[in-house]
Parts: sequence; structure tokens; C-alpha cells
Amino acid sequence: MHEHVEYHKFREGLVLRSMLFVPANVDKFVEKAHTRGADAIILDLEDSVALSEKASARQCVTEAAAKVSRSGADVFVRINSPLRLGIPDLEAVIGSGIRGILLPKCDGPSHVRLVADAIAELEAERGMEIGATLMSARIETADAFFKMEKIAKAHPRLAAFGLGSEDFTLSIGVEPSVETLIYPKQCSIIAARAAGVIPLGLVGSGADYTRLDEMRVTVKKSRQFGFEGSSCIHPAVVPILNEEFNPGQDEIDNARKIIDQFAISIAAGKAAVEIDGKMVDYPIVYRAENLIKKADAIAAKEAKMKSA
Repeated sequence: MHEHVEYHKFREGLVLRSMLFVPANVDKFVEKAHTRGADAIILDLEDSVALSEKASARQCVTEAAAKVSRSGADVFVRINSPLRLGIPDLEAVIGSGIRGILLPKCDGPSHVRLVADAIAELEAERGMEIGATLMSARIETADAFFKMEKIAKAHPRLAAFGLGSEDFTLSIGVEPSVETLIYPKQCSIIAARAAGVIPLGLVGSGADYTRLDEMRVTVKKSRQFGFEGSSCIHPAVVPILNEEFNPGQDEIDNARKIIDQFAISIAAGKAAVEIDGKMVDYPIVYRAENLIKKADAIAAKEAKMKSA
């Protein structure tokens, strides 16, 4: 039961512009991860770990988490989807150094709730505050696509939600591209927003990290569509994600101008005002306030990482 748990407080200030995947059992990647500048490191126990190495990899997580978070990055762990592997993953990794769990190949709301309940039991057993471990769910199959809204709202422990480009396009029998992904990706954004969680992802595929100019164009477009961040598999992509998912100074200045001038208008008894040739009313002001809130959270995150 979660009715009396204040899950929202654990999500305050969460910034996930860039989430870098790092195999939990590859020391050379773990050692360098804290230098990459990512908002979060995802210690991977799933796709990048061979089946024969699953058991030993999960035992590396606690030590790896301490190393990759040295510069202030949040630590998430991508567990395995099959419960036979996923539950032992949780048993090994739930602890104070882990900000969240990434649940891949989520097949429905009951999958989310089952994992969330297992996390709650482990938190209680280990003397942690219930709700301290966040969750991010990713749907990657055609079947789960039609359950997106329910998955995103399945449990208040969920803080982020996305659709995995490679596995999803494999599931529906197409090549990953902006054209083939634009509709399902938009649906994932709407599902996340309806649930009040962070929409993660790119409008195209992020698998090719060799064409960084093209990647930047994709990230720009992804922010325009409503995404707030994305995972990546190569550190070269991290700066692009951080820069392009960050509101520019001109946007911040314009948002503050809108808020200030609208406040003057309201004080004069008018709920609409013309600013730079455009009519501004409540929805535009709310959008400006959201942008400032996001910019402030990013600034706080960057300050924390600089001081770490």
C-alpha cells in the first residue's frame, strides 16, 4: 500500500537530461563514468551483460555506484525484465546509493506494481524510507504500446517513462527512424505528461553515436516535441543532451519578462497583455513558469555536480 507515502518529495529537483549507460561489471567504464558530466549514470545489468555474467554483475553494483556518483550524478540501475533475474537484481542493488531502478521491457501496469512492491519490502527490511528508490519504466513491445497510459500511471514511485527505440521498432517490424517513431514517441510523451512523470527519449534512434551533428539535430527536435532528457550509450553524446535539453539564456530571459509583465497586467485588472507583438494570457505564463522551474532545477543540479 502506498496511500500515505509522500513519493513526490523524492522526485523534487530530479534532472535527467542525460543518462549514460555503463555496464556494471566493466571496470574501465565504471572508473571513468564520473568524468562524463551526465546527470545520471545507469548501471546496466540487462542488455550489456552476458547471461553467464548476470550473477557476478549484480554484485558489482554497490561499489560501482559509489564510483560513478563521485561527481554528483544520480545512479539508476537497469534491472532485467524477467522476474527470475529481476528480483535477484533488486535484492542485490536496493540501497542508499541508488536513486532509482530502470525497468525495461515493461509489459503492463501489474509489472510496475509488482516491482514497486518488491522495492518497498526491501527498503523496509534495510531501514530505508519507503519511496526513496524511484522507478523509470520503458516500454519496448507492440503489446505494451497499447497499455502506455496505464503503465505510466501504475504507481507513484514512477518518476520517468519512455519508449525504447530499438526494441520497439524490432517488435513492430520496421527500421528505427524519425518517420517510423514519431507517432509512438508522441504517444509516450502524452502518456508521461498525463501521469505527471518525466518523458524520456528521442524522436529518432540514439544508437548511432558517430554522427554527432545529426544527433544534435535529433535532440533539438526531441526537446521541441516535449522530451526532457534521454539515455545514451556513448559519453560523446552526453554534452549534446545536456546542452540541447537545457533552456537557452534567451528563453529564460523571455520567460522572466513574460512573468513580470503579466504580473503587472494582473495587478491592473487585466488577464492578457501584449508582449513583443504577441498576446500573452495564462497558458503562455504557465509555460514560462514551467521553463523557469526547469532551468532552476538544472542550475541546482549543475552546481551540485561542480561542488562534488
